Amino acid sequence: MAIAITGASGQLGRLTLNALIGRETGEHIVALARAPSKIELESVEKREFDYSRIDTLAPALKGVETLVLISSSEIGHRVVQHRNVIEAAKISGVQNILYTSVLHADTSPLSLADEHRKTEVDLVSSGLSFTILRNGWYTENYVNSVGAALKAGAFIGSAADGRISSAARADYAEALAAVATNKGHSVKTYELAGDNAWTLSDLAAEISRQTGKEIPYRNLPEAEYVKALIGAGLPADLAHFIAGCDTAASKGALFDGGLQLSALIGRPTTSLSESVALALK
Repeated sequence: MAIAITGASGQLGRLTLNALIGRETGEHIVALARAPSKIELESVEKREFDYSRIDTLAPALKGVETLVLISSSEIGHRVVQHRNVIEAAKISGVQNILYTSVLHADTSPLSLADEHRKTEVDLVSSGLSFTILRNGWYTENYVNSVGAALKAGAFIGSAADGRISSAARADYAEALAAVATNKGHSVKTYELAGDNAWTLSDLAAEISRQTGKEIPYRNLPEAEYVKALIGAGLPADLAHFIAGCDTAASKGALFDGGLQLSALIGRPTTSLSESVALALK
């Protein structure tokens, strides 16, 4: 039997594949992707798998015991796409699904939480064994803007003093690999977040410390932040989404102090300073 990972050509999927390979458990690993040719690893089996093309799903899951269902990136279509996968898993004899949800999905004010809530309900009613890993924010979501902040002379956002318990994408990938290769996680929900919460002011201060340049944080009303993002070339829908997430963060949506992520991976989560340093390379 095998462990399969959906979205294996994406950022989290690739890291999860590497984490699984690094564990050297001897499990057969299947990489599922819309375009399998984009997966460069030679040590895994590659199969075509498109959330929206039902004909590709069940055949690709043949022989799979554990399915790591990395949530679709197509906001607005996720519920149907995930439901397609769950139904295909039932048909194919998959025994266990690991699903990447969002932090505190049941109560989160984030606009994307509703789709995750609905998929969680589908998993519970599927009759399959499942584990829900509610991922907090990726630190990369913010540090990828370090270059723009240096160019502009300030880091902007709408999160005010909201505390963000982010972790590196690789930390979440390690958690997926840990749960996929160990027993005792069935019918459990984990709230996964970084060990040390920080604010956007803290991020600006860390950028300043590492670069020797004074980079302040400027908090903007959500509408102004949307305008700034659109002015920087982002599509309007994406700009509204990012600004809305910041506003939700200001209300505590991205904070969690439970330390469940570091417990799963057996080490501290990647620090903000480490992530900033990597972004500056």
